[in-house]
Amino acid sequence: MSVADWRSEQAYPDARKAEAPDIAWEWLRRNREYQKDYRIFVRSGRSSAMADHFRRKWGLSFRG
Repeated sequence: MSVADWRSEQAYPDARKAEAPDIAWEWLRRNREYQKDYRIFVRSGRSSAMADHFRRKWGLSFRG
């Protein structure tokens, strides 16, 4: 996760060009429950069962 100050306008010079997925990602990456689930997912070795659960829970899709 970026160490940029999310409250700073300078951290987001192109915010007006942001599209829905950009804004969704900015919200999601700050969500503590998501952060916790992501840590669990990574520790699991990213098994296919965990990946499927993680994807469904958070509405994500992974590139092949």
